[in-house]
Amino acid sequence: MALALITGVAGQDGTYLSRALVGEGMEVHGIARPGSESVIEPGVIVHRIDVRDADALTGLIADLRPAELYHLAGQSSVGASWQDPLGTVQQTGAPVAALLAAVSMSSPGTRFVNASSSEIFGAAAAPQNEATPIAPVSPYGAAKALGHFLVNSFRARGLHASSCILYNHESPLRDERFVTGKIATAVARIDAGLQDVLYLGDLTVERDWGWAPDYVDALRRVARHSAPADYVIGTGVSHSIRDFVSAAFSAVGIHEWERFVRTDPDLVRPADPATQRADSTKARMVLGWAPTVEFDGIVSAMVGHRIDQLTSAT
Repeated sequence: MALALITGVAGQDGTYLSRALVGEGMEVHGIARPGSESVIEPGVIVHRIDVRDADALTGLIADLRPAELYHLAGQSSVGASWQDPLGTVQQTGAPVAALLAAVSMSSPGTRFVNASSSEIFGAAAAPQNEATPIAPVSPYGAAKALGHFLVNSFRARGLHASSCILYNHESPLRDERFVTGKIATAVARIDAGLQDVLYLGDLTVERDWGWAPDYVDALRRVARHSAPADYVIGTGVSHSIRDFVSAAFSAVGIHEWERFVRTDPDLVRPADPATQRADSTKARMVLGWAPTVEFDGIVSAMVGHRIDQLTSAT
């Protein structure tokens, strides 16, 4: 039985990925934070390791020698990275070095896939592809860029190491630390009469939002492709925060949503890229990958899930 190891197994992507791999019949091991109470998918063998602990990561990889290693863990909030730049680098950038070094030393046959981010491109003109210069404008983007460059370096030394440059991707599992989860929750609560106002930052920022299970499918395709490489993964369509808010309220039949939304200057991020949009031509041509769920369907699924949660709690 082939063995896979997933860091960040308790997160949105880790949950969908572990579910898919267990369904394939793989032996799936996952790394989760010590003390975390997050629910892990059934069938996953969990290892409670801090990803900043290089020795623990090295020992685990030497013991398991996974066929596939998916690195999803790290501090995942752009906004939070401004509050703790050093911690972001330690949690998001440095573990890539430890994992790649461990694979190189004790499991060189492992196929390593790193979850990179569109934030590595910073404020580059849209659309962005694999040739777009890497020029991050946030500590999070810089930490992700470090991991991205490390993958390139170890690939040049012969490892099957790849990065998926993931654009924003959502699902009902997205939590409220992210603006999309915050919006979905607030709309469900406003619709239920439990909340009056939704406070947001800049509504004009545009992002390329996709469906998380589609992006997990891309990770698997990259791990199993004959040659390692980097791939931009996104839908190729951008929407603004305003569009997301409008779609969320429309999902509950509220069309004059402006009366429920207020702008809070404290929520505006410094140096936030105005527009991100993926050019995923390479992934479509080489991997046969394509998104399956459109924007309105993603937003509706998120709001519907929050409504179900409220209903079940009452």
